[in-house]
Amino acid sequence: MWFLSKKGPSGFSPNSTAEEVTQGIDGSALTAIVTGASSGIGAETARVLALRGVHVIMGVRNISAGEQVKETIIKDVPQAKIDALELDLSSLASVRNFASNYNSLGLPLNLLINNAGIMATPFTLSKDKIELQFATNHVGHFLLTNLLLDTMKKTARESRKEGRIVNVSSRRHKFSYNEGIRFDKINDQSGYNGLSAYGQSKLANVLHANELARHLKAEGVEITANSLHPGAIATNLFRQHSIISGIVDVIGKHVMKNVEQGSATTCYVALHPDVKGVSGKYYADCNIAEASPQANDAGLAKRLWDFTMSLVH
Repeated sequence: MWFLSKKGPSGFSPNSTAEEVTQGIDGSALTAIVTGASSGIGAETARVLALRGVHVIMGVRNISAGEQVKETIIKDVPQAKIDALELDLSSLASVRNFASNYNSLGLPLNLLINNAGIMATPFTLSKDKIELQFATNHVGHFLLTNLLLDTMKKTARESRKEGRIVNVSSRRHKFSYNEGIRFDKINDQSGYNGLSAYGQSKLANVLHANELARHLKAEGVEITANSLHPGAIATNLFRQHSIISGIVDVIGKHVMKNVEQGSATTCYVALHPDVKGVSGKYYADCNIAEASPQANDAGLAKRLWDFTMSLVH
C-alpha cells in the first residue's frame, strides 16, 4: 500500500506495525489493562505489549474467547505475562465488578488502554437503559477509568513512572450528530442513526481524554491521557452490516490496514518515549493529528464529563 508509506514527524507511517513502533522498548516494569482484547486490534495490542515485557490484563466480555487469545499469545511469546478478567463495558455493574476484582489483586497499573468498542448497531438500550454504543464505547470506559485512577496515581507515585491512559477513538468522531453529543436525546430512538451514534460515542472518547488530561494536569499527577484513530481496519466491527462486511472481506486487505498496523498507534502512544509528558492530544498513524472542532471544545468536554458522572452515579 504505497499510499500509506509516507512517514510523519514520529518517523512512522500508516504502514508501520505495532512491533515496529515499539522495537527496542523495555516494558518489563509496567502493568497494563487492555479492554476488548479478545479479538482484532485489542488482541494484537495485548500481544505486542506482552512481547515488550508488559504484564497485560485483558478485559474481555467473553472469558473463554479471552483465554483462547491468552493461550495463543503465550505460544507466540512464551515469556508473556498475561491474564484475562471478565468485563462487559455495556454494564455498569460489570465494570464495577471488574475494577473491584482488579484492585483487590494488589497489582500496580501503569497503562489503561480503553480499546473495546461496538459499531453502528441497531438502536438498543443497555442493561442500564443507556443507548448501547454510547454505553459501551464511552460510559463504560469513563466509569472504568474513574474506578482505576487511584490505583494508577499510587503506581505513578511509587514507581516514579508516568502512567498513560489511551482512548481508542476513530476518525468517525468527526461525523457525529450535528450537535455533537445529544445530551437530551441520548436514549431517544427518534432520529437515531447507527453510524452517527457511533460517531457520537467516538467523539465522546476524544472529549473524555481531553477533559481527563486537564483534571490530571490540575492535580499535578504524572499520568497522561490521549486519544487516537487506529485507522480503517478490516475487523469484525463491521459485523452489523452484511454488505459492508462483504466488501471489507473482498477489498479490505488491499486498501485498509491489517491488525498489526491498526494496533500500531495504540502501542506507540502507550509505550514510546517520544510521547512522554504529552497529554490531551489526538493521534493518527503514530503522529499527532487534528481532531474535529467539536472534539477540541473544552466547554463540550466539561459538559460531557458532568453528564456522564450523573449517568454512572
